Amino acid sequence: MPLIYATPGEENIIKKVGGSPDVKRHLENLGFTPGGMVTLVNVLGGNVIVKVKESRIALNEDMARKVMI
Repeated sequence: MPLIYATPGEENIIKKVGGSPDVKRHLENLGFTPGGMVTLVNVLGGNVIVKVKESRIALNEDMARKVMI
């Protein structure tokens, strides 16, 4: 299931990171690696704020759909 559909406040395991090689590399550099933990903090008009590796990161809806939990 894409990260955009996660329940806010619930910790999830990242199963897969999709997209082009450049997008995958960018997301992995931000901390979105398979097997890692991610928590959806808030959804604002399709954009999301997530907590990953003790950091809060904002992603647009398109990027959040590439992170599978």
